[in-house]
Amino acid sequence: MRQLFCFVLLSWISFASLLPPAFAAAADYHEQLVLRPLPLSALLASFNFRSNTSLSEFEAHNFRFFPRSLGQILQHAGTQELHLRFSLGRWDSEAWGARPWGGAREGGTGVELWAWLQAATDEEADHKWLTLTNALSGLFCASLNFIDGTRTTRPVMSFQPEGDHLNTTAADTHLLYGVLPHEVVCTENLTPFLKLLPCKGKAGIATLLDGHKLFDASWQSMAIDVKPVCPVGGECVLQIELTIDMVLDIDRSKRPRDNPIPRPPPGHELPCNTSKPYHSHDTCFPTDHQANQDWTLSQIFGRTMKGTCPLTDPTVPPVCLQVPDSRSVYHSDGVLEKKNLDRVSRCFEIKPDVDFEIVLPAPEDESAILVKPETPLLYAERSFTGHGQERGGVQTILRNPSPDTEVEFIYMESLPWFMRIYLHTMSARIQGHTTKDKSLIKEVYYRPAVDRARGTQLEVRMRVPPASTVFLTYDFEKSILRYTEYPPDANRGFDVAAAVITILSPAAYNLRTTSLLCSLPTPDFSMPYNVIIFTSTAIALAFGGMFNILVRRFVAADEGPEVGLAVLKKRIKERVGVLVQKFKGKGQKAEDKMVEVGRMVENPGVGEQT
Repeated sequence: MRQLFCFVLLSWISFASLLPPAFAAAADYHEQLVLRPLPLSALLASFNFRSNTSLSEFEAHNFRFFPRSLGQILQHAGTQELHLRFSLGRWDSEAWGARPWGGAREGGTGVELWAWLQAATDEEADHKWLTLTNALSGLFCASLNFIDGTRTTRPVMSFQPEGDHLNTTAADTHLLYGVLPHEVVCTENLTPFLKLLPCKGKAGIATLLDGHKLFDASWQSMAIDVKPVCPVGGECVLQIELTIDMVLDIDRSKRPRDNPIPRPPPGHELPCNTSKPYHSHDTCFPTDHQANQDWTLSQIFGRTMKGTCPLTDPTVPPVCLQVPDSRSVYHSDGVLEKKNLDRVSRCFEIKPDVDFEIVLPAPEDESAILVKPETPLLYAERSFTGHGQERGGVQTILRNPSPDTEVEFIYMESLPWFMRIYLHTMSARIQGHTTKDKSLIKEVYYRPAVDRARGTQLEVRMRVPPASTVFLTYDFEKSILRYTEYPPDANRGFDVAAAVITILSPAAYNLRTTSLLCSLPTPDFSMPYNVIIFTSTAIALAFGGMFNILVRRFVAADEGPEVGLAVLKKRIKERVGVLVQKFKGKGQKAEDKMVEVGRMVENPGVGEQT
């Protein structure tokens, strides 16, 4: 009986070891897709993937849900916390409202990277930062290795750690921030992103991620966040969160792939707003933002969702849709729909082997099409001022939409070294007032640039009163570069990274302004070419003449050899005679040899004796 019990116990242990990891630790990984229709015929799709691993297993190189390729880089570079952003496009806050995730998963145009590194000195931190950027450059097929000293800053007030760092390591932790505003985000960055997922994009919501759809979006952002999390009374874990947010244009996404060229519809099919007083048979004013909100999942992403990832937490619904309860939504069989208590969202529970499809038909009630977008805490716009190629200015317009709440935030800019700002010209004023208001700016941190060594770092802690618009301006001077420092597209201009705004109160919120394009004094690149050609010609003539003087021997004309046609004929005749004699000599030798061979054949003994 005891042997039977031991056999049953060992069989159960063996069977449990063969179970999928989701049964053993389902809460270690989960993924979710949230779909939210937006005004102006747009759709926000937010993909979120989160996994945890204990710090003890991570330090012991036991990788389960945490990607090994990224984990080894973090360990080698001594990275305590990492945040990486790939962004493209512009978020229209006026029409779409507040940013997803409160702006915490958003980055400026191009690539942003900031990390907390454990190092004893600044030099060691710079060395580890160089190691980290080069390794991530190879992992994500990006130009992160170009984040050198001129593109790296050390923020003082802007970025705060999101993870739980121990007090013993906080003293030796260094924050470094780098940005590449000119980096073009493409499919080469999406493929390594999908390889970090446990299901590798073969199952679950990741099957909807198509490069053609993602990079055809009006705005998209890919975020990777790695941070330590220490729950109260529990073991500390290392959490990695991968997020993809994109705003798809419904009309453009529904365009068939076999007919991608947009063609204007006939005049009688144009959706016109007939309520306008100036509407006529030859004038069409477009309909409002509540039109064109009927779509299917396969139309938007080009495919249906292939089941769910077997490693994900079953308690977290994989897909959620934010539409009012009064709107009809159809889905494929084998899917359980659950409406949330907020009456503006619903989630779907999907079986692992079911292809998931959503059909959102045209609404019957025009007043209940969309969930009203949330108003952001602050609107920000940034642009260049001035004219000419020597000096200029930067103007940032900050508008507080709240009628009764003041907004306090930190405004940070990481400028290239060739933009030398005049700090004494920085001022802030409220719209409608011509004088400066010194109470708007509370604190300023300024680190001047060093030519070809580091850029300018500017952090300003300021406030915007309720229902007010503040103008933050300053002047700068443009440096003249060497002609070898201009890129191939010098006439296009130089990209300036977006400003980072971190709102402190009334709530934590982040946002980025648009990037800028700075035009520097551009030389005529044909002039260096002309100078090089002229100099090379002059040097060749001078060297050739000097070489001839030193090497050649000059004699008088009567002392030189005879020249003329008769002399040439004589030389040719002599050369031909020499060649004829050579050929005759070769023929005589061959004839003598043949005679000798004949004698040997006729008299074999003579040859043997010889």
